[in-house]
Amino acid sequence: MTSSTIPGRTRRLHRAWLVAAVAFVAILGAAGFRATPGVLINPLREEFGWTTGTISLAVSVNLVLYGLTAPFAAALMDRFGMRRVVACALLLVAAGSGLTVWMTASWQLLLLWGVLVGLGTGSMALVFVATVTDRWFVRHRGLVTGVLTAAGATGQLVFLPVLAWLATGPGWRVASLTVAGAALAVVPFVWWLLRDHPEDVGLTALGAGPGATRRAPATGNAAARALGVLRSAARTRPFWYLAGGFAICGASTNGLVGTHFIPAAHDHGMSEPTAAGLLAIIGIFDVAGTVASGWLSDRMDPKVLLGVYYGLRGLSLMVLPGLFAATAEPSMLIFIVFYGLDWVATVPPTVALCRRIYGPDGAVVFGWVFGSHQVGAAVAAVGAGLTRDHLGAYDLAWYAAGLLCLAAAAMSLAIRHAGTR
Repeated sequence: MTSSTIPGRTRRLHRAWLVAAVAFVAILGAAGFRATPGVLINPLREEFGWTTGTISLAVSVNLVLYGLTAPFAAALMDRFGMRRVVACALLLVAAGSGLTVWMTASWQLLLLWGVLVGLGTGSMALVFVATVTDRWFVRHRGLVTGVLTAAGATGQLVFLPVLAWLATGPGWRVASLTVAGAALAVVPFVWWLLRDHPEDVGLTALGAGPGATRRAPATGNAAARALGVLRSAARTRPFWYLAGGFAICGASTNGLVGTHFIPAAHDHGMSEPTAAGLLAIIGIFDVAGTVASGWLSDRMDPKVLLGVYYGLRGLSLMVLPGLFAATAEPSMLIFIVFYGLDWVATVPPTVALCRRIYGPDGAVVFGWVFGSHQVGAAVAAVGAGLTRDHLGAYDLAWYAAGLLCLAAAAMSLAIRHAGTR
Protein backbone atom coordinates (compact mmCIF):
# COMPACT_ATOMS: atom_id res chain seq x y z
CA MET A 1 0.00 0.00 0.00
CA THR A 2 1.32 3.43 -0.86
CA SER A 3 0.69 6.88 0.50
CA SER A 4 -2.29 7.45 -1.79
CA THR A 5 -5.60 8.21 -0.11
CA ILE A 6 -7.71 5.13 0.71
CA PRO A 7 -11.41 5.71 1.49
CA GLY A 8 -12.14 5.12 5.17
CA ARG A 9 -8.46 4.85 6.12
CA THR A 10 -5.80 7.19 7.36
CA ARG A 11 -3.27 8.29 4.77
CA ARG A 12 -0.04 6.32 5.33
CA LEU A 13 3.50 7.61 5.05
CA HIS A 14 5.31 6.07 2.10
CA ARG A 15 8.01 3.54 3.02
CA ALA A 16 10.51 5.60 0.99
CA TRP A 17 10.71 8.08 3.87
CA LEU A 18 11.72 5.32 6.30
CA VAL A 19 14.41 4.14 3.90
CA ALA A 20 15.66 7.72 3.59
CA ALA A 21 15.72 8.03 7.40
CA VAL A 22 17.80 4.85 7.76
CA ALA A 23 20.17 6.05 5.04
CA PHE A 24 20.51 9.37 6.89
CA VAL A 25 21.45 7.59 10.14
CA ALA A 26 23.93 5.30 8.33
CA ILE A 27 25.69 8.22 6.67
CA LEU A 28 25.62 10.05 10.00
CA GLY A 29 27.39 7.13 11.70
CA ALA A 30 30.13 6.98 9.10
CA ALA A 31 30.61 10.75 9.12
CA GLY A 32 32.34 10.65 12.49
CA PHE A 33 35.50 9.25 11.02
CA ARG A 34 35.35 11.73 8.17
CA ALA A 35 35.61 14.45 10.84
CA THR A 36 38.43 12.79 12.77
CA PRO A 37 41.66 13.50 10.78
CA GLY A 38 41.62 17.26 11.26
CA VAL A 39 41.15 16.82 15.01
CA LEU A 40 43.92 14.23 15.38
CA ILE A 41 46.73 15.73 13.28
CA ASN A 42 48.25 17.67 16.17
CA PRO A 43 47.87 14.90 18.83
CA LEU A 44 49.51 12.35 16.52
CA ARG A 45 52.26 14.78 15.60
CA GLU A 46 52.99 15.43 19.29
CA GLU A 47 52.88 11.77 20.42
CA PHE A 48 54.72 10.08 17.56
CA GLY A 49 56.78 12.94 16.12
CA TRP A 50 55.35 12.38 12.64
CA THR A 51 55.38 15.36 10.27
CA THR A 52 52.22 16.99 8.97
CA GLY A 53 53.15 15.66 5.53
CA THR A 54 53.36 12.06 6.82
CA ILE A 55 49.97 12.24 8.51
CA SER A 56 48.49 14.02 5.49
CA LEU A 57 49.67 11.14 3.28
CA ALA A 58 47.49 8.72 5.26
CA VAL A 59 44.58 11.14 4.95
CA SER A 60 45.22 11.33 1.19
CA VAL A 61 45.13 7.55 0.77
CA ASN A 62 41.84 7.57 2.67
CA LEU A 63 40.45 10.29 0.42
CA VAL A 64 41.54 8.56 -2.80
CA LEU A 65 40.02 5.20 -1.79
CA TYR A 66 36.94 6.98 -0.46
CA GLY A 67 36.42 8.27 -3.98
CA LEU A 68 37.69 5.46 -6.20
CA THR A 69 35.71 2.83 -4.30
CA ALA A 70 32.47 4.71 -5.04
CA PRO A 71 31.74 3.58 -8.64
CA PHE A 72 32.47 -0.04 -7.77
CA ALA A 73 30.26 0.27 -4.69
CA ALA A 74 27.44 1.61 -6.87
CA ALA A 75 27.81 -1.41 -9.15
CA LEU A 76 27.94 -3.74 -6.12
CA MET A 77 24.71 -2.20 -4.81
CA ASP A 78 23.10 -2.95 -8.16
CA ARG A 79 24.38 -6.54 -7.99
CA PHE A 80 24.04 -7.49 -4.30
CA GLY A 81 21.85 -4.80 -2.77
CA MET A 82 22.33 -1.68 -0.68
CA ARG A 83 21.73 -3.39 2.65
CA ARG A 84 24.63 -5.83 2.38
CA VAL A 85 27.09 -3.31 0.97
CA VAL A 86 26.32 -0.58 3.53
CA ALA A 87 26.40 -2.96 6.51
CA CYS A 88 29.82 -4.27 5.45
CA ALA A 89 31.02 -0.70 4.87
CA LEU A 90 30.10 0.34 8.41
CA LEU A 91 31.92 -2.68 9.82
CA LEU A 92 35.06 -1.66 7.92
CA VAL A 93 34.81 1.89 9.29
CA ALA A 94 34.46 0.55 12.83
CA ALA A 95 37.43 -1.83 12.42
CA GLY A 96 39.69 0.80 10.90
CA SER A 97 38.87 3.37 13.55
CA GLY A 98 39.03 0.99 16.50
CA LEU A 99 42.34 -0.63 15.55
CA THR A 100 44.15 2.73 15.44
CA VAL A 101 44.46 2.66 19.24
CA TRP A 102 47.19 0.00 18.93
CA MET A 103 49.24 1.57 16.14
CA THR A 104 52.88 2.45 16.75
CA ALA A 105 54.22 3.22 13.25
CA SER A 106 53.17 5.51 10.42
CA TRP A 107 52.59 2.59 8.02
CA GLN A 108 49.86 1.37 10.37
CA LEU A 109 48.22 4.78 10.18
CA LEU A 110 48.38 4.45 6.40
CA LEU A 111 46.77 0.99 6.53
CA LEU A 112 44.01 1.82 9.01
CA TRP A 113 43.13 5.44 8.28
CA GLY A 114 44.04 5.11 4.64
CA VAL A 115 42.99 1.70 3.41
CA LEU A 116 40.38 0.20 5.75
CA VAL A 117 38.42 3.34 6.48
CA GLY A 118 38.86 4.61 2.92
CA LEU A 119 37.25 1.44 1.55
CA GLY A 120 34.50 1.49 4.17
CA THR A 121 33.45 5.09 3.80
CA GLY A 122 33.84 4.95 0.03
CA SER A 123 31.44 2.01 -0.15
CA MET A 124 28.59 4.16 1.06
CA ALA A 125 29.46 7.84 0.63
CA LEU A 126 27.46 9.82 -1.90
CA VAL A 127 26.84 6.94 -4.33
CA PHE A 128 24.64 5.51 -1.59
CA VAL A 129 22.66 8.75 -1.70
CA ALA A 130 22.36 8.58 -5.49
CA THR A 131 21.26 4.92 -5.37
CA VAL A 132 18.64 5.47 -2.66
CA THR A 133 17.08 8.44 -4.43
CA ASP A 134 17.17 6.70 -7.82
CA ARG A 135 15.33 3.64 -6.53
CA TRP A 136 12.91 5.06 -3.99
CA PHE A 137 12.02 8.57 -5.20
CA VAL A 138 10.63 10.19 -8.32
CA ARG A 139 8.92 13.07 -6.57
CA HIS A 140 11.17 15.13 -4.22
CA ARG A 141 14.28 13.43 -5.57
CA GLY A 142 16.45 16.56 -5.50
CA LEU A 143 15.24 17.54 -2.04
CA VAL A 144 15.99 14.09 -0.59
CA THR A 145 19.41 14.12 -2.26
CA GLY A 146 20.11 17.37 -0.44
CA VAL A 147 18.89 16.05 2.91
CA LEU A 148 20.94 12.83 2.69
CA THR A 149 24.01 14.71 1.55
CA ALA A 150 23.55 16.96 4.56
CA ALA A 151 23.76 13.88 6.81
CA GLY A 152 27.54 13.98 6.42
CA ALA A 153 27.59 17.59 7.56
CA THR A 154 25.30 16.73 10.47
CA GLY A 155 27.73 13.97 11.46
CA GLN A 156 30.49 16.56 11.45
CA LEU A 157 28.31 18.83 13.59
CA VAL A 158 27.62 16.05 16.10
CA PHE A 159 31.10 14.55 16.29
CA LEU A 160 33.60 17.38 15.80
CA PRO A 161 33.27 19.23 19.13
CA VAL A 162 33.04 15.91 21.01
CA LEU A 163 36.07 14.45 19.23
CA ALA A 164 38.08 17.63 19.76
CA TRP A 165 37.26 17.55 23.48
CA LEU A 166 38.13 13.86 23.72
CA ALA A 167 41.39 14.29 21.78
CA THR A 168 42.60 17.11 24.05
CA GLY A 169 41.21 15.53 27.26
CA PRO A 170 41.00 11.74 27.60
CA GLY A 171 43.12 11.38 24.44
CA TRP A 172 42.90 10.63 20.74
CA ARG A 173 42.46 6.89 21.36
CA VAL A 174 39.19 7.49 23.15
CA ALA A 175 38.09 9.65 20.21
CA SER A 176 38.86 6.82 17.76
CA LEU A 177 36.96 4.27 19.84
CA THR A 178 33.98 6.62 20.04
CA VAL A 179 33.81 6.75 16.24
CA ALA A 180 34.11 2.95 16.00
CA GLY A 181 31.25 2.50 18.45
CA ALA A 182 29.03 4.95 16.59
CA ALA A 183 29.56 3.12 13.29
CA LEU A 184 28.83 -0.26 14.90
CA ALA A 185 25.65 1.04 16.51
CA VAL A 186 24.17 1.85 13.10
CA VAL A 187 24.67 -1.62 11.57
CA PRO A 188 21.54 -3.25 13.12
CA PHE A 189 19.31 -0.42 11.85
CA VAL A 190 20.67 -0.84 8.33
CA TRP A 191 20.20 -4.60 8.36
CA TRP A 192 16.67 -4.60 9.79
CA LEU A 193 15.11 -1.55 8.17
CA LEU A 194 16.87 -0.80 4.85
CA ARG A 195 15.33 -2.38 1.75
CA ASP A 196 16.92 -2.44 -1.68
CA HIS A 197 13.86 -1.73 -3.86
CA PRO A 198 10.26 -0.56 -3.31
CA GLU A 199 9.06 -3.71 -5.04
CA ASP A 200 10.65 -5.78 -2.24
CA VAL A 201 7.83 -4.58 0.02
CA GLY A 202 5.10 -4.39 -2.61
CA LEU A 203 5.45 -0.68 -3.45
CA THR A 204 6.58 1.59 -6.25
CA ALA A 205 8.91 4.57 -5.89
CA LEU A 206 7.39 7.67 -4.32
CA GLY A 207 5.79 9.68 -7.13
CA ALA A 208 6.12 6.94 -9.75
CA GLY A 209 3.29 6.51 -12.23
CA PRO A 210 0.90 3.54 -11.97
CA GLY A 211 2.66 1.72 -14.80
CA ALA A 212 6.16 2.05 -13.33
CA THR A 213 8.19 -1.14 -13.24
CA ARG A 214 11.40 -2.10 -11.54
CA ARG A 215 14.49 -1.98 -13.71
CA ALA A 216 16.02 -5.43 -14.16
CA PRO A 217 18.79 -6.03 -11.60
CA ALA A 218 22.36 -5.94 -12.84
CA THR A 219 24.04 -9.24 -13.55
CA GLY A 220 27.62 -10.26 -14.12
CA ASN A 221 30.78 -8.75 -12.75
CA ALA A 222 30.20 -5.48 -10.88
CA ALA A 223 33.74 -4.26 -11.51
CA ALA A 224 33.40 -4.89 -15.25
CA ARG A 225 30.15 -2.90 -15.32
CA ALA A 226 31.71 0.01 -13.44
CA LEU A 227 34.64 0.12 -15.86
CA GLY A 228 32.34 -0.21 -18.86
CA VAL A 229 30.26 2.76 -17.72
CA LEU A 230 33.47 4.76 -17.28
CA ARG A 231 34.62 3.96 -20.81
CA SER A 232 31.30 5.09 -22.22
CA ALA A 233 31.04 8.28 -20.14
CA ALA A 234 34.66 9.24 -20.78
CA ARG A 235 33.82 9.67 -24.48
CA THR A 236 31.52 12.58 -23.62
CA ARG A 237 32.55 16.14 -22.82
CA PRO A 238 30.10 16.72 -19.91
CA PHE A 239 31.78 13.92 -17.96
CA TRP A 240 35.14 15.71 -18.00
CA TYR A 241 33.60 19.03 -17.03
CA LEU A 242 31.74 17.37 -14.15
CA ALA A 243 34.77 15.35 -13.04
CA GLY A 244 37.14 18.32 -13.29
CA GLY A 245 34.82 20.60 -11.35
CA PHE A 246 34.19 17.98 -8.68
CA ALA A 247 37.93 17.34 -8.30
CA ILE A 248 38.33 21.02 -7.46
CA CYS A 249 35.32 20.77 -5.14
CA GLY A 250 37.08 18.01 -3.19
CA ALA A 251 40.36 19.91 -3.12
CA SER A 252 38.70 23.00 -1.66
CA THR A 253 36.57 21.19 0.96
CA ASN A 254 37.61 17.78 2.35
CA GLY A 255 41.23 18.03 1.26
CA LEU A 256 41.97 21.58 2.36
CA VAL A 257 39.43 23.03 4.79
CA GLY A 258 38.28 19.73 6.30
CA THR A 259 41.84 18.47 6.88
CA HIS A 260 43.88 21.63 7.51
CA PHE A 261 41.56 24.31 8.91
CA ILE A 262 42.15 23.27 12.54
CA PRO A 263 45.98 23.15 12.33
CA ALA A 264 45.98 26.40 10.29
CA ALA A 265 43.89 28.14 12.94
CA HIS A 266 46.18 26.69 15.62
CA ASP A 267 49.15 28.28 13.82
CA HIS A 268 47.52 31.66 14.53
CA GLY A 269 47.03 30.94 18.24
CA MET A 270 43.49 29.55 18.17
CA SER A 271 42.80 26.53 20.40
CA GLU A 272 41.85 23.26 18.72
CA PRO A 273 38.41 22.99 20.40
CA THR A 274 37.58 26.52 19.22
CA ALA A 275 38.67 25.74 15.65
CA ALA A 276 36.72 22.47 15.75
CA GLY A 277 33.70 24.43 16.92
CA LEU A 278 34.01 26.69 13.87
CA LEU A 279 34.04 23.63 11.60
CA ALA A 280 30.95 22.39 13.43
CA ILE A 281 29.24 25.69 12.64
CA ILE A 282 30.13 25.06 8.99
CA GLY A 283 28.28 21.77 9.46
CA ILE A 284 25.17 23.54 10.76
CA PHE A 285 24.94 25.89 7.80
CA ASP A 286 25.97 23.15 5.39
CA VAL A 287 22.77 21.30 6.28
CA ALA A 288 20.67 24.34 5.37
CA GLY A 289 22.67 25.06 2.22
CA THR A 290 22.60 21.50 0.93
CA VAL A 291 18.89 20.97 1.54
CA ALA A 292 18.15 24.29 -0.17
CA SER A 293 20.40 23.27 -3.06
CA GLY A 294 18.46 20.02 -3.45
CA TRP A 295 15.19 21.97 -3.56
CA LEU A 296 16.65 24.36 -6.14
CA SER A 297 17.97 21.43 -8.24
CA ASP A 298 14.37 20.32 -8.77
CA ARG A 299 13.51 23.78 -10.13
CA MET A 300 16.57 25.35 -11.82
CA ASP A 301 19.26 24.44 -14.34
CA PRO A 302 21.81 22.47 -12.26
CA LYS A 303 24.80 23.72 -14.25
CA VAL A 304 23.94 27.34 -13.38
CA LEU A 305 23.76 26.41 -9.70
CA LEU A 306 27.19 24.79 -9.91
CA GLY A 307 28.69 27.85 -11.59
CA VAL A 308 27.38 30.13 -8.84
CA TYR A 309 28.47 27.81 -6.01
CA TYR A 310 32.03 27.38 -7.28
CA GLY A 311 32.48 31.07 -8.08
CA LEU A 312 31.38 32.23 -4.63
CA ARG A 313 33.50 29.57 -2.92
CA GLY A 314 36.61 30.66 -4.83
CA LEU A 315 36.20 34.29 -3.81
CA SER A 316 35.67 33.36 -0.16
CA LEU A 317 38.81 31.19 0.00
CA MET A 318 40.94 34.01 -1.37
CA VAL A 319 40.06 36.24 1.59
CA LEU A 320 40.41 33.51 4.24
CA PRO A 321 44.17 33.94 4.99
CA GLY A 322 43.53 37.44 6.30
CA LEU A 323 40.79 36.25 8.68
CA PHE A 324 42.77 33.89 10.95
CA ALA A 325 43.37 35.14 14.50
CA ALA A 326 43.76 33.78 18.03
CA THR A 327 40.04 34.28 18.63
CA ALA A 328 36.96 33.85 16.45
CA GLU A 329 36.50 37.41 15.17
CA PRO A 330 33.22 38.50 13.50
CA SER A 331 34.86 38.45 10.06
CA MET A 332 35.81 34.78 10.52
CA LEU A 333 32.29 33.95 11.68
CA ILE A 334 30.89 35.57 8.53
CA PHE A 335 33.22 33.41 6.43
CA ILE A 336 32.19 30.28 8.36
CA VAL A 337 28.48 30.91 7.76
CA PHE A 338 28.99 31.74 4.06
CA TYR A 339 31.32 28.80 3.45
CA GLY A 340 29.03 26.44 5.32
CA LEU A 341 26.09 27.28 3.06
CA ASP A 342 28.26 26.44 0.03
CA TRP A 343 30.21 23.42 1.38
CA VAL A 344 28.32 20.46 -0.13
CA ALA A 345 25.70 22.44 -2.04
CA THR A 346 27.44 21.23 -5.21
CA VAL A 347 26.29 17.63 -4.71
CA PRO A 348 22.54 17.78 -5.59
CA PRO A 349 23.05 19.58 -8.94
CA THR A 350 25.95 17.25 -9.81
CA VAL A 351 23.82 14.16 -9.08
CA ALA A 352 20.96 15.69 -11.10
CA LEU A 353 23.21 16.30 -14.12
CA CYS A 354 24.61 12.75 -14.00
CA ARG A 355 21.10 11.34 -13.84
CA ARG A 356 19.72 13.52 -16.66
CA ILE A 357 22.64 13.04 -19.02
CA TYR A 358 23.48 9.36 -18.38
CA GLY A 359 20.10 7.86 -17.46
CA PRO A 360 20.15 4.43 -15.76
CA ASP A 361 23.96 4.59 -15.48
CA GLY A 362 23.76 7.92 -13.67
CA ALA A 363 24.59 6.54 -10.20
CA VAL A 364 27.69 4.74 -11.46
CA VAL A 365 28.77 7.77 -13.49
CA PHE A 366 28.36 9.88 -10.36
CA GLY A 367 30.53 7.33 -8.57
CA TRP A 368 33.37 8.09 -11.01
CA VAL A 369 32.75 11.83 -10.77
CA PHE A 370 32.86 11.49 -7.00
CA GLY A 371 36.11 9.55 -7.39
CA SER A 372 37.62 12.62 -9.03
CA HIS A 373 36.35 14.66 -6.07
CA GLN A 374 38.40 12.52 -3.70
CA VAL A 375 41.50 12.50 -5.90
CA GLY A 376 41.36 16.29 -5.82
CA ALA A 377 40.90 16.16 -2.04
CA ALA A 378 43.89 13.86 -1.65
CA VAL A 379 46.15 16.08 -3.74
CA ALA A 380 45.09 19.11 -1.72
CA ALA A 381 45.58 17.32 1.61
CA VAL A 382 49.18 16.39 0.77
CA GLY A 383 49.92 19.63 -1.06
CA ALA A 384 48.70 21.80 1.82
CA GLY A 385 50.63 19.69 4.33
CA LEU A 386 53.85 20.04 2.32
CA THR A 387 53.19 23.77 1.90
CA ARG A 388 52.95 24.12 5.67
CA ASP A 389 56.11 22.02 6.24
CA HIS A 390 58.24 23.96 3.74
CA LEU A 391 56.83 27.52 3.89
CA GLY A 392 55.71 27.58 7.51
CA ALA A 393 52.19 28.75 6.58
CA TYR A 394 49.14 27.66 4.60
CA ASP A 395 48.50 30.93 2.74
CA LEU A 396 49.58 29.71 -0.71
CA ALA A 397 47.22 26.72 -0.42
CA TRP A 398 44.20 28.96 0.26
CA TYR A 399 44.95 31.26 -2.69
CA ALA A 400 45.52 28.36 -5.10
CA ALA A 401 42.23 26.69 -4.07
CA GLY A 402 40.37 29.95 -4.65
CA LEU A 403 41.68 30.29 -8.21
CA LEU A 404 40.85 26.66 -8.96
CA CYS A 405 37.26 27.19 -7.80
CA LEU A 406 36.87 30.02 -10.31
CA ALA A 407 38.05 27.59 -13.01
CA ALA A 408 35.47 25.04 -11.81
CA ALA A 409 32.73 27.67 -12.19
CA ALA A 410 33.72 28.18 -15.83
CA MET A 411 33.73 24.41 -16.52
CA SER A 412 30.30 23.98 -14.96
CA LEU A 413 28.74 26.72 -17.09
CA ALA A 414 30.27 25.11 -20.21
CA ILE A 415 28.27 21.87 -19.73
CA ARG A 416 25.73 21.46 -22.46
CA HIS A 417 22.06 21.33 -21.49
CA ALA A 418 21.00 18.22 -19.57
CA GLY A 419 19.82 15.45 -21.81
CA THR A 420 22.55 15.90 -24.41
CA ARG A 421 26.02 14.48 -24.59
